[in-house]
Amino acid sequence: MSERRACKATGFCRMTMRYKTARGDDASLRERMKAIARERRRFGYRRLHVLLRREGFEVNHKRLFRLYREERLTVRRRGGRKRAIGTRAPMMIPLRPKERWSLELVAPRPPSAASPTR
Repeated sequence: MSERRACKATGFCRMTMRYKTARGDDASLRERMKAIARERRRFGYRRLHVLLRREGFEVNHKRLFRLYREERLTVRRRGGRKRAIGTRAPMMIPLRPKERWSLELVAPRPPSAASPTR
């Protein structure tokens, strides 16, 4: 079957079938990126982008991020705060009067002469 008929049958545009990527070689950029990442482990792709631009590499941040992921240079996440594991003990239910005591911690302040009035 011809390309034209096959594309018409499947619903694809013929231009997408003939497309050849024109992506350049990124070997020098990849090597420099890996060297900086080894040197400075806590730097992410944004900081690497700044350093590479200072060195003269004209690179788009989206392209740099794609290369950064392909080289698996992602910075490991730091751990979060530790949370309690398991269930907490349930509150005891009082069985008789005055078995549970509680305090009122928020009480109105008495007016004093030193405090300004509004």
